[in-house]
Amino acid sequence: MKKKVVVGLSGGVDSSVSAYLLQQQGYEVIGLFMKNWHDDSVTISDECPWLDDSNDAMMVADKLGIPFQTVDLSEEYKERIVDYMFNEYERGRTPNPDVLCNREIKFDVFMKIALNLGADYVATGHYCRKGEIYQNGETVYQLLSGKDNNKDQSYFLCQLTQEQLSKTLFPIGELQKAEVRKIASEQNLVTADKKDSQGLCFIGKVRLPDFLQQKLQPKEGKIIEIEAEKELYASETPNFSNKREELDYMVKKYEYAPSDGKIVGKHQGAHYFTKGQRKGLAVGGTPEPLFVIDTDVVENVIYTGQGKNHPGIYRKGLFIQQDEVHWVRKDLALNTEERLKVQARIRYRQPLQEATLHQTENGMYVIFDDPQASITEGQFVAWYEGEELLGSGVIS
Repeated sequence: MKKKVVVGLSGGVDSSVSAYLLQQQGYEVIGLFMKNWHDDSVTISDECPWLDDSNDAMMVADKLGIPFQTVDLSEEYKERIVDYMFNEYERGRTPNPDVLCNREIKFDVFMKIALNLGADYVATGHYCRKGEIYQNGETVYQLLSGKDNNKDQSYFLCQLTQEQLSKTLFPIGELQKAEVRKIASEQNLVTADKKDSQGLCFIGKVRLPDFLQQKLQPKEGKIIEIEAEKELYASETPNFSNKREELDYMVKKYEYAPSDGKIVGKHQGAHYFTKGQRKGLAVGGTPEPLFVIDTDVVENVIYTGQGKNHPGIYRKGLFIQQDEVHWVRKDLALNTEERLKVQARIRYRQPLQEATLHQTENGMYVIFDDPQASITEGQFVAWYEGEELLGSGVIS
């Protein structure tokens, strides 16, 4: 009996080639297009042609001679992703919809639909790989980075579980992007030269303030500039009586008050801004560009600093609440008071950074060898050992 695979056909080149390769490998392939959520009032409509995407997906399925259908997941998407995003921004945090979309939609709701269709596996066009090792008579699944370093998408899958990985295939993980395009071209797939989609997972290009303004009302507030020479940055490192005190000190945020700096402009809502942001401040006349170093959604104040080397941008570590710590490799999870040397990243495409995990009863500290720019609450940190992504967590 042929094994049955449902491919998430997105209308892009990566998923198209994934379907073709699986067919070549002898699987029975079914194409499924997810309609996730669409709101014309906030998307730059021409840039979010979900209808075009579903047509392209259908044409690819037709060319390959595989069954195809569209599933409407807008309700689940709104509930699990869109509402979550509003809630996070309201709290002054910056969520990552792509990581959530994979965890909540593609590898949960979508996967359940596929398995109900009798599928043995679900496949996606992600640039990452799956490994298998055998321990104590059991198979342990590994999430490995894609061979194309420039396209590696393992970070977006950092919340997957062993159960989800066991049912997943990543057909293009061993390939370079150029090879994927070449295969699509040779097979005359309509998506061969299609540009990669940009923007929010399945929503397309969105004007984020417009998107957020549906729920979060604009509210004028002050933009305050904090000077790099401020004494709060020059404090001596204290003596610590125990390791926990030292860890707390390394992950501590700078606390700002409006009296610490000068007013340089106005904004329409602190919850529309995120740490490290440079565009959209509309404040000119400074020798170096202004960067957001912190936001206060309660007082509706944005704190900024000049230049990308401003000390307010950098921190040595971060903390993850215990219920937000996630191990892809559960067998490697740390016990309280254990430590582990890893490489970690706090955003997609960031080169891996040397770091140490410190597990406590309340959660996990991730301390970097070098201070990191714009550690942002609500984003995900993922940690690796070489090519393997071991786990992740939400920055608190």
